[in-house]
Amino acid sequence: MEPVRINKYLAQCGVCSRREADKLIEDGAVTINRLPAASGQKVTEQDEVAVHGTVITVKEKVVLAYYKPIGVVVTQKDAHAERTVIEEIDYPEHLTYAGRLDKDSEGLLLLTNDGDLIHGIMKGGHFHEKEYEVTLDKATDDKDLRKLEKGVYLKELERQTRPCKIRQTGPRQVTMVLTQGLNRQIRRMWKSAGYEVLKLKRVRVANVELRGLKPGEYRVLNGAEKEELYRIAGQNRK
Repeated sequence: MEPVRINKYLAQCGVCSRREADKLIEDGAVTINRLPAASGQKVTEQDEVAVHGTVITVKEKVVLAYYKPIGVVVTQKDAHAERTVIEEIDYPEHLTYAGRLDKDSEGLLLLTNDGDLIHGIMKGGHFHEKEYEVTLDKATDDKDLRKLEKGVYLKELERQTRPCKIRQTGPRQVTMVLTQGLNRQIRRMWKSAGYEVLKLKRVRVANVELRGLKPGEYRVLNGAEKEELYRIAGQNRK
């Protein structure tokens, strides 16, 4: 293993994101060979790295494709949530989700112990595609579709949406391919055009598809599918 910055090492070990690692280092929670870690310090596998006194080791990189059901909250911990994604999956290893789906939405969610992969997937500048099936409260108008495809200004977020692809699949049904992940973006986009989203299902993230999973089920990514995801995310699995 080549020497890497301590924040990247912690991300590779699935402890947290690089940004969160920087905060842990700043708070003095990270040690290298039993000495306080410094921001930007480099480590190898020969170094003993600990967070809050617990020694951290590089683990095999795990990626899950999970069908999040409606009603499950995408959060690590929430005392007010009846069902959280981490509790629902109950995987024997600590995993973090890449991106979110709101409580009322369903579909594909990626989870992994590789913080660098999460960073690569979430980075907006990479323009990774996410595909959704959307059911609306009324029949769509072609003019509205074209307007949303070009991008609309969301006043509550003070952001302009990127151009996207929309394909009509029924009187009230469309598929949407986005390269952006603003808060409740699809629901806000359609609301700006006078529609309400009744059902929202994510069926693809980058090259990974829901592929026959039922609500609550997951599959472990491996082989060519996993390799391609890492390539798209600009990450090296080694």
